[in-house]
Amino acid sequence: VVPFDWTPRRAPGVERLLVAYLHQLDPQLIVNDRANGSGDFGTPEQNIPASGLDRDWETCMTINDNWGFAANDHKFKSTAVLLHNLIDIASKGGNYLLNVGPTDEGLIPEPEVQRLKEMGDWLKTNGAALYGTTASPFKKQLAWGRATKKPGKLFLTVFDWPKEGSILVPTKGPVAKAYLLARPDEALKVQSDPKGTRVTLPQEKPDPIASVVVLEIEGL
Repeated sequence: VVPFDWTPRRAPGVERLLVAYLHQLDPQLIVNDRANGSGDFGTPEQNIPASGLDRDWETCMTINDNWGFAANDHKFKSTAVLLHNLIDIASKGGNYLLNVGPTDEGLIPEPEVQRLKEMGDWLKTNGAALYGTTASPFKKQLAWGRATKKPGKLFLTVFDWPKEGSILVPTKGPVAKAYLLARPDEALKVQSDPKGTRVTLPQEKPDPIASVVVLEIEGL
């Protein structure tokens, strides 16, 4: 056992002392905030913070209503809800810790398998809009969807395909290129607008759940 001086410093609670002790055991250890809020990252449960958190965080959420297997729990979230949650969380700089409840035989229930496969299919095409990205550069969430970014690229995931045929993006940097992530060879028309940049979209959305528009912006 590694010795530790439990003498309170600045009168912290025992939880903070426990976290400090764990960090002394291993300085690279990452501790969640379940010790009365102390720790290295936040873990909101069954909800998504409206504006994210001012620290690293992940939303812990069930795919239905129970953490473990419950034979009578058929309230599975739809694939659309699960994907929108994932995209919303990424746009706020968080991770999505999605729980599944295996049976006593170690099998994942088929409704959960179906939803996870459908999420995987979406990510095969659109994963670049989430993996390795950082939170939206905009102070307010976009009314029609969510944004994430990488150096030089802004990913706009559109939930509500606009009837007027375009979306207004509150960015004023010159756009070098605009295209759908699913159709990178088809350029989209962009126009400067007093409130940002207007992007013209195809009449029909490429994906029934969410479609990703990419803006390449130098210096982003």
